[in-house]
Amino acid sequence: MNGSRPNHGLFLPVGRRQLLAAGIAGLMVVSLPRQVLARPSLQEAIRTFTGGADAQDGRVRLELPPLVENGNAVGITVNAESPMTADNHVRRIGIFNEKNPEANVIVFHLGPRSGRAQVSTRIRLATSQVVVAVAEMSDGSFWSSRASAIVTLAACIEDLS
Repeated sequence: MNGSRPNHGLFLPVGRRQLLAAGIAGLMVVSLPRQVLARPSLQEAIRTFTGGADAQDGRVRLELPPLVENGNAVGITVNAESPMTADNHVRRIGIFNEKNPEANVIVFHLGPRSGRAQVSTRIRLATSQVVVAVAEMSDGSFWSSRASAIVTLAACIEDLS
């Protein structure tokens, strides 16, 4: 048997180089700065969506129930004031949250043929928090609305500290 142990299908032979490479890869992940592994803040997620431009309050209405019994499926609706013509329409609507594992919830892409600037969906809420909707208009401006929700039974249970 050439001095080796028989392989009965229970273990795959791992050489020293493979074990050393796996150890180095593990150390690299552990040594990454916490900022790389951390979720972006609500403000950072919105800044990424707007490309650094300021989002003004108004022209957008976010409908979110103020008291949510179960955070697993929370219905929300976003309306943006726009005639939805070729020259004046909503390009995108982004929804962001404060405390879920991911700050970016969803981005809807619209255009003049959408008819109206209204979107509805259901989202998960990890805990009581603020949700923000931001609309990008065809003129490059950004408008926003925010709403708070108190969640009695949380979804997305993870360490949110």
